[in-house]
This record gives sequence, structure tokens and C-alpha cells, in this order.
Amino acid sequence: MKLSKAQYDEIAQFLGHVQPTRQSLRKLKEKFPSQSQSTLLSIFSQEYQKQIKRTHAKHHTAEAVETYYQRYLNGVMKNAAAPVLLELANEVDFAPSLMARIVLERFLQEREQAIPSKTLINSMLRDPSQIPDGVLANQVYQCTVNDCCYGPLVDCIKHAIGHEHEVLLREMLLEKNLSFIAEDQLRAKGYDKTPDFILEVPVAVEGHIIHWIESKASFGDESSHQAYLQDQFWSYWNSDAGKQNKLIWYRSCISVCLVLD
Repeated sequence: MKLSKAQYDEIAQFLGHVQPTRQSLRKLKEKFPSQSQSTLLSIFSQEYQKQIKRTHAKHHTAEAVETYYQRYLNGVMKNAAAPVLLELANEVDFAPSLMARIVLERFLQEREQAIPSKTLINSMLRDPSQIPDGVLANQVYQCTVNDCCYGPLVDCIKHAIGHEHEVLLREMLLEKNLSFIAEDQLRAKGYDKTPDFILEVPVAVEGHIIHWIESKASFGDESSHQAYLQDQFWSYWNSDAGKQNKLIWYRSCISVCLVLD
């Protein structure tokens, strides 16, 4: 089912007035029952990430970091079993996994008297049992499992969905008896940046000649579309692998194709 710009704007406007929680996802589905769960979740995730990017800096000032850390310490002192970090993140409207990262980094800095490496922090976020404090480990775990847009669990899910839809797209091309060269084959030939599939025989889609296909398991709003064009797609156009080709962007989460002349 295709989604009009007006429908997308209505969904985005609704999301601007709700908290980024699973309860809000249920409200979103109730408000827009004609849209699929995957479409709504994808829009929900992107709109929330935009909000986090806009407010990211204020949560990382020295004053904010110290305030969050002291509130964490005071909270677990009163009740170590309570979801202190999760509730704090929800209170200040910040992603739970990112709040966990802030407090974990501050804890390690105080413990080791040095700034911890990103590699160490990422490892502890992926596996909280590595954190040398049981209470904090539990707090970090609560944040990561309750964050629907950020964190190591979400990253794994996104990676799995991306791979799944590349496989589905390959199966669709084979089903249609379309001859193509896949990304791994192109890389074996020495190409650096390549689309997922180059069609050996171009096809026509809604009046456009399509030479190559890129699969993205996310919603194609205007800002992300422009970002992908700048960071990735124009390089296909200018490379030998994509020269003079038009683009079809397969938006796998919503099964909609966007075509660029």
C-alpha cells in the first residue's frame, strides 16, 4: 500500500505529541489502522531519531552529565532494584540506551580516572555483565531492552531486517526472471561503492528505465532520501558500476519503490 505525502505528514505530526514508548506505538496503530505495523514503526523510529539529534547536545554538556550521574547514584541508593536510569531517560525525553551510555561513561571515568574508550563502552553496552558494578549493569540492561529506537539490540534487529529484505529482493528478481549482478559480485570485480543489484537488462517501471536497485529497510522520507543521495547514491551514478543509470530505491519496510530521474 502506497503512502501519500499528506498521510505521512499526519502521522509525523501525531508523533510529535507522544512519548517514544511501546504504548505510543499502540496508540499510533489505533490512530492509523489502515497502515501496516512495519510502516508505522519505521516512521516512528525515524521521527524519534530526528528529535534525539535535535536535542543531543544539551544532554552531553558537563553540567547535564553530572546531574544525570548524581541522580542515578541517589536513585539506586534509595532503591537499587528500581529502573532509575530508564525512568530518568523518559523524564528528560532522551533515549534510554543513550542515557545508559552517558552514565556508564561517567562511572568508568570516575573508577579508572581516565576517559574510557568507545570500544570498551560499546562492549559493555552489548554485554552488561562486563560492567564491574552489578547495580549499574542491571540498570544498563533495563535501558537497552526497553529502547525501541537505539542501542545494541535495535542495531542487531536493523541489520537482520536489512539482510532479510535483500534476500527477499533477490528472490523477487529471480522470480521475475531478471538477469542481475549482485553487490558481492561487483565487489569481487574491484568496485568500492556499489548498489545491491545492477540489472544486466534494464526494465521499465511506471515509465522509467531502471538499471540498478538499492535496498533500504527503512522509511524513505525526504530528509533521509536526500542524505542517502548525498552520501551514497550519487557515487553510484558517477562510478563505472552505475554510470548513466537511473535509480529505483526499494523501500523494503513498506514495499514501496521511489524512482529518481
